[in-house]
Amino acid sequence: MPVSERRLLVSIHDVAPCFESEVDRLADLIDARLGPARYAMLVVPDHWGRAPLAQAPAFQARLRGWAERGVEMFVHGWFHRDGSRHQGAAGFKARHMTAGEGEFLGLSHADALQRMADGKALIEDVIGRPAAGFIAPAWLYGPGAMQALAECGFPLAEDHFRVWRPGHEDKPLAKGPVVTWASRSTMRTASSLAFAALARPALQPLKTLRLAVHPGDVTKPSIVGSVDATLRAFSRRHVPGRYADLIE
Repeated sequence: MPVSERRLLVSIHDVAPCFESEVDRLADLIDARLGPARYAMLVVPDHWGRAPLAQAPAFQARLRGWAERGVEMFVHGWFHRDGSRHQGAAGFKARHMTAGEGEFLGLSHADALQRMADGKALIEDVIGRPAAGFIAPAWLYGPGAMQALAECGFPLAEDHFRVWRPGHEDKPLAKGPVVTWASRSTMRTASSLAFAALARPALQPLKTLRLAVHPGDVTKPSIVGSVDATLRAFSRRHVPGRYADLIE
């Protein structure tokens, strides 16, 4: 497969006023390897109910500036925090796949629809253009969220293993695991570093590679080094692109 047909999609998660300095560091790291604005930002309207974007005009201006330079802006939940009670498979995901941040895993259809619509309206007003799509916190979607997603008019959605057009999840636009890191415990950090090291050669045959970073990543030099190594490895054979390229 020619290099021109191979795509690298990079995203910064949890973009919110409370993480401005961390987002800056991540953006600088990505810019240094891929060139300016060759990534997406996942914006949280009110991170954990403590960082309302609507009340942060200076950060709003920065988001608009990034968007004008070509950074894709996704809606990333509303609070990011999971306030639902879970049972069965959802309970397992809530306990083991995130630390209380799978906001859309247990929401009803009505609640998911309201938060998606409100987030879309707010972020589009801030950046002055349509949102690139919706990505649930921790990449976790419950039945209510999946139903609402198909009704909200988002061009794209993503989970751990695929990217799809809402309403057409049976026809993924890209498949394969997203490479990400965990900073909240020594054990999780070690396992994420090991997975990234394996992924750098093992995932090269995929047409589309995805890499996601979080504000907490910059707190550990080992993760910063791994992110940089993975960006270098992936960009050798894959061209940094945009999520929108998948549907254009």
